[in-house]
Amino acid sequence: MRLINTATLMLEEFIDGKNCPKYAILSHRWLREEVTFKDSQDVSRMERKPESLQKLRNACALAKSRGHAYIWIDTCCIDKSSSAELSEAISSMFAWYRAAQAC
Repeated sequence: MRLINTATLMLEEFIDGKNCPKYAILSHRWLREEVTFKDSQDVSRMERKPESLQKLRNACALAKSRGHAYIWIDTCCIDKSSSAELSEAISSMFAWYRAAQAC
């Protein structure tokens, strides 16, 4: 599972579910262009989507202000270019929502 660090806006990967930190999932509306997993690997790519990047910053700021060090956002945390990962994510999504400290 990948989570976004609310202080750095960088993705961090947690392989073992036992070592996964507490995280929040915030409801949001999708924009025309979302910051994707691939975008999140390169700051200059994220900056090409200023509205979506601002939404990401705002979500992290809100989560951080409520004491959450991590946030999960589907568009950034799932590599949708990998069909295997996308399938795994769809199968795991209910568990990820259930495990969130705040949803």
